Amino acid sequence: MNEQSQKLMVGPDEPISNQEAGFLGLQHVLAMDVYVPPVIIAGLLAMGLDAKAGLIQATFLAAGIGTILQTKFFMKMPVSQGPSFVPIGAIAGIYFASGAKDGGMATVIGASIVGSILLILLGVTGLFQKIINSLVPQVVGGTIITIVGLSLMPSALGDNIFKAQGNINENLLLAVVTVAILILCVSLGIYFPKLQKLFKVSSIIIALLGGTVLATMLGKFDWQSVNEASWFSLPSFTAFHYGMHFSMTAIMTFVIIYAVLMTETTGTWFAMSAVTDSPISKKQWNHGIIGEGISCLIAALLGGSPVTGYATNAGIISITGVASKKVFVSAGIWFIIFGFFNKLAAFLSAIPAPVIGGIFAIICSTIMLNGLNVIRTLHTQERDMYIIGIPIILCIAIIIMPQSLVKATPQMIQYLLESPISICALAAIILNLILPRDRQIAFN
Repeated sequence: MNEQSQKLMVGPDEPISNQEAGFLGLQHVLAMDVYVPPVIIAGLLAMGLDAKAGLIQATFLAAGIGTILQTKFFMKMPVSQGPSFVPIGAIAGIYFASGAKDGGMATVIGASIVGSILLILLGVTGLFQKIINSLVPQVVGGTIITIVGLSLMPSALGDNIFKAQGNINENLLLAVVTVAILILCVSLGIYFPKLQKLFKVSSIIIALLGGTVLATMLGKFDWQSVNEASWFSLPSFTAFHYGMHFSMTAIMTFVIIYAVLMTETTGTWFAMSAVTDSPISKKQWNHGIIGEGISCLIAALLGGSPVTGYATNAGIISITGVASKKVFVSAGIWFIIFGFFNKLAAFLSAIPAPVIGGIFAIICSTIMLNGLNVIRTLHTQERDMYIIGIPIILCIAIIIMPQSLVKATPQMIQYLLESPISICALAAIILNLILPRDRQIAFN
């Protein structure tokens, strides 16, 4: 057993009571950030409060169903499904290029359905494990996770804080105070081990509540929308509400997006394997991608965005020490319960962007460091420095690229440029294939 797995409070197959599993599962859900991507997507698409709450509701339901499917039946590892950050830019690009409110979401859903079916076929035919062995070794998976965190940092700081509506000074105050509460909670959990379960595990939700209190004091929280929301409701903004439209350009874009999601997921599985000291078998690879495809299909039908093995999940396990599969099934059940809890969706949709931005920035850094931790465990070669470095350079270049240059490219390229992760992931895969292997070097 490695050093990391020895630090776990609850191992993957460790027997625990139903009551304890339920409590730990709830804590794990509260420590996650599955509500952040739908909030960001809703902001980019200028959704109304009802549609925004519907997207959050769909996200919780898809996360819950996907988590149970992967942990109990397919991947059979402590894997929590959640909305991926990878497709955010491409979703916005396709939405506005396809008529926005007049059919944009239908085009996104149609492309997502086709992509999810392709994932299922890859797993059923057994091709996925062969593809992973040749195209996505650990260095590529770690690089992609690093890029996910790096590429989303400008959105966390720019769109949610500096460019958000309202007074810039108040926006900065909300973000800084929210982050300060998060750091305080983590510190208290470290300094007082007996309070670890309270502060470290629930640090994100405590920080959000603290930011919400300050936002209320500043008059920036819309409590009216929360009060008017019903307590429980069935999903209403589903694929049957938006409809389904199949555009070849959007589908091809999503095929690439799903290819990147596969690499993101495998990178997360690599990290989870390391954290829990549980090797992944060939059978698990193929079964895992079937579960991934089914989860994404369910998410699309519910009107949500594609889900993946959550990038922050391995980091959360490292913080909380909770890796029990029974706990993860419990977490999935909690997600489903919250999916029907409309008042919670309304509350989350009303949280001001700067509060989300502060948490989102910390999450981005956590994702990036998770990727670097995956890479750090490798005996790297000189070629790996380029496999890691060039995608990072590309990521920064795409982020700062002038919009005039982006708009001069073909429509499909524009979709991809809205999602730097796609291009950078492809670059890492291609570099891994073409660069010759050389002597091993130390990478510390």
